[in-house]
Amino acid sequence: MPACAGEIPLAMNPEPQVVEVSLQSDLKSVEAAEELAEDVCTKAGFDDEDLHKIGMAVHESVINAIWHGNKNDASKRVWLRFQIHPDRVEIHIRDQGSGFEPGRIPDPLESENLLKSSGRGIFLIRSFVDEFRVENLKGLGTEVILVKRRNSKEKKEA
Repeated sequence: MPACAGEIPLAMNPEPQVVEVSLQSDLKSVEAAEELAEDVCTKAGFDDEDLHKIGMAVHESVINAIWHGNKNDASKRVWLRFQIHPDRVEIHIRDQGSGFEPGRIPDPLESENLLKSSGRGIFLIRSFVDEFRVENLKGLGTEVILVKRRNSKEKKEA
């Protein structure tokens, strides 16, 4: 497991708690990232259903960072940053790629895309989190930001 640059919070403070890791650009890092996400979010108080969703969103995001962003280049890195707030967790996943436009990604539900073996990652990520953003950081890579709110299903039902 990669070393953390901060302690996983046991209590919620008004200031966000931060956990950061740097991962090798290797598909073996995907499982470590997912486990870390679930561990951080367990300690932050998320329920089992949200833990599963967060874990899957991180899993898909890290695969995309390694495969599409870093082009499977072992010399490149993927950075994860968890910001734990009292009402939400923000997860930043940054690669060293040139970026992409989310609006240009084909809709996996369109008939011509239904049988394709790839192209569902962003669709799945969006369904698992409350917010999904992409920032192209000139010279630094691409950062995907995932936000999952506490009790988000109660807010959606209201």
